[in-house]
Amino acid sequence: MVNVTYDESKRELQTDSGVLRYHEAGSGPPLILLHGSGPGVTGWRNYRGNLGVFAENFHCYVLEFPGFGVSDPVKGHPVLTAGSSVIRFMDALGIESAPVIGNSMGGVVGVNLAIKKPDRVSKLVTIGGVGPNVFSPSPSEGLRLLQEFTDAPDRDKLVRWLTAMVFDRALVTDELIEERWEAAINPDAQQTAQMMYGSAAFAMQQEFMAASDTPPYWSMMHKVSCPTLLTWGRDDRVSPPDMAMVPMRLIPQAELHVFPNCGHWVMIEAKRAFESAVGEFLSR
Repeated sequence: MVNVTYDESKRELQTDSGVLRYHEAGSGPPLILLHGSGPGVTGWRNYRGNLGVFAENFHCYVLEFPGFGVSDPVKGHPVLTAGSSVIRFMDALGIESAPVIGNSMGGVVGVNLAIKKPDRVSKLVTIGGVGPNVFSPSPSEGLRLLQEFTDAPDRDKLVRWLTAMVFDRALVTDELIEERWEAAINPDAQQTAQMMYGSAAFAMQQEFMAASDTPPYWSMMHKVSCPTLLTWGRDDRVSPPDMAMVPMRLIPQAELHVFPNCGHWVMIEAKRAFESAVGEFLSR
């Protein structure tokens, strides 16, 4: 396993829409890792435990999306600006095409890129979060807790949300809580959270969807032409595993791997099994 540290791997890239920050490690073909959303999230925190393994065979890039307190914020909805930031990033570094790993929101970004710019995504790995709720309530328990925190942040609400992210509550350490809290109160991160998960934004989004003729992104997943690995925690309380049914059926080259005793953070809670499954998939 390659030894990867925060300071040695961090990079900055100046673009025409501000600075994009990222972590870089390893050598070989490129691999782009996209983080999820939620209080205190960053690409480094999502993938710091996996980067050393993937860096053995790939030139890894962990991109920090605009508006989450690391890369410079830009105007627009966070999911849309995240997608455009990936293309800006790839263009600036001369990466024509690469496999993409996306956690939750990062998976949605990856799916949208694979639909709209199929020549840029050679393979896709998603970690929960992709598709509609089929049998489970929407919003899910985890998203409701996230909304409660976003509307009025405090540490107790953060702990309740973090606990819903995992199967093993022992993973929610004092160190994790403190790390996430300090990052969650960043003004850019708070603004992004309000746009995505605040009660007012959610109500507006529901009204827009009811009145709009634009189909939801997941209904276009039949256009994802690249090989796709859907990974899911069986005990995911943020994006329950019934959500996997639609992408598993619609994406022509999709396969699904469900990890037992695992919540939303598959890459953390099922670390070794996840790395093994993804490594085999990418090496084919």
